[in-house]
Amino acid sequence: ARWPRLLRRRPVSAVPSRRNAIGMLALVVGLVAYALVAMVAGAALAEAHWLAQFCFYGVAGLAWLWPARLLLRWMARG
Repeated sequence: ARWPRLLRRRPVSAVPSRRNAIGMLALVVGLVAYALVAMVAGAALAEAHWLAQFCFYGVAGLAWLWPARLLLRWMARG
């Protein structure tokens, strides 16, 4: 019987790959930069209607997930 793809074992190295180090650094730097940009953009909405602020922070709070997912998938390949 074939194991489902998620349950198959892959050889695990005791030494983390460079890809993981680069990916973690990119994730941290990118997330900090994104948070700063979102904070500045959010400050521009300080006087806006509460619904506009709610929508902005909802979208801004979730928008970083897509690039982070791509980066984590890239890291997992190595």
